[in-house]
Amino acid sequence: MEEDKNKYSLEEEIRQAVQKFERMKRNNEKYFFDVIEFESIIDYYIESNNSLKAFEAATLATQQHPNSVSIQIRKARVLLDKGRAVEALRILKKLENIEPGNHEIYITKGTALGILGDVQGAMKIFDHALTLDSEETGNILFSVVSVLQNLNYYEHLIPYLLRLIDMEPNYKAHLYDLAYAYEKVEKYNESIFYYLKYLEEEPFSDSAWYNLGIIYNRTEMYDKALEAYDYTLAINGLNTFAIFNKANVLSTLEKYTEAIPVYKEYLDNEPDSVEAMTYLAECYEKTDKIELAKKYFHEAIEVAPDYADAWFGLGVIEYNAGNADDSLIYFRKTVRLDDENPEYWYLLGKAHYIKGELKAALSCFRESLKLDAYYNEVWIDLGKMILREKLTSRAIPYLEHAYRVTGNLPGLNYLLALFYLHDGNRQKALRHLSMGIEIDKELLEEFKDVFPLYLSSRKINRLLRKEKLI
Repeated sequence: MEEDKNKYSLEEEIRQAVQKFERMKRNNEKYFFDVIEFESIIDYYIESNNSLKAFEAATLATQQHPNSVSIQIRKARVLLDKGRAVEALRILKKLENIEPGNHEIYITKGTALGILGDVQGAMKIFDHALTLDSEETGNILFSVVSVLQNLNYYEHLIPYLLRLIDMEPNYKAHLYDLAYAYEKVEKYNESIFYYLKYLEEEPFSDSAWYNLGIIYNRTEMYDKALEAYDYTLAINGLNTFAIFNKANVLSTLEKYTEAIPVYKEYLDNEPDSVEAMTYLAECYEKTDKIELAKKYFHEAIEVAPDYADAWFGLGVIEYNAGNADDSLIYFRKTVRLDDENPEYWYLLGKAHYIKGELKAALSCFRESLKLDAYYNEVWIDLGKMILREKLTSRAIPYLEHAYRVTGNLPGLNYLLALFYLHDGNRQKALRHLSMGIEIDKELLEEFKDVFPLYLSSRKINRLLRKEKLI
């Protein structure tokens, strides 16, 4: 009870000090404030993210109390909030000589170095701060962790946070922060471990279950991701991100019928989400409900006419239905809206080829491979197209040029091996086949139906038998 009284008294003193400062500014008058009042005022504005008033208070405070170290530290913090780290460092270097044992100076200095990108220098200063006051080690560690979190230096904060957990094992929030830090540096096993440890203590944390679902999804543990999202939604049914992610996982697992109502639920909450409309349309397309697929693709276009994925989806529907002319209209629109997606160029090329427009098809395939040189489906279809058109001899110089530019790509090596066999140059065919197998042995399986074993040499057959590919 006494503690509550003291807390209320302190809050009242801060409120009165702030009101007095604002009254002074409003009336354009000059009042005197003692150091404690100024500390409260500056801290209040810093915590309120009001950097302008914090700077005004710090400037007046340093005029009235030029020798106060605590005021100077706060002025340095205000300068940091305004992005003026170099000026803050000048103040802090002077303060080091006045109070070399004051850990707050070093925490603020480390923050300044971190803002300037010198994270190693910052950590050196933080480590020095931790040697200054053994009774304040926990608070210093907490400050260091907070600074590194704010600066997104997650990898560097982990050792400090581990020390803090050892000191304060009952403070459960540290486990969450550690799990999140491991997540940010993509150490997913460690992140899962600490999220689960945190959830043992706080089983109704929807944010922890949600983050866990994201990690399970990234690590392709889809069943566990679904379970995590279900827990999230059981705790907080309004977490629309969890609804959307759950639908995406179901779609990834090709459980399109199950994904459809989940996408609809998301759209009930976010009716203008063109992504959800498009993904829902794709689910309908995969379950052969073509009219519903078209309906949602068109709805997405109505909301966002420049959303390329929706135009692409309509193109795919027409392409699969054998309507090459209509698919070309949609695919051309797609690449006009987004010319950096290799899949768009690939399907546009296939549509051109169906129309007998070989030159346009090859041009589109080339654009696709420029964007993703490892797009194996393009290499495979390119090979089939060139064989079908009997263009192997003409294609080899272009592919050799591409090889000199791009280097050892598995698809390119397999194509060169294939074409050299057709051209009668078994030695070069063996060379490129060997390199293709070395980089990606499994990909040869995709070329098997066009790979002319009847043209192979004994060396090629020996290599394929050795690799258990024939």
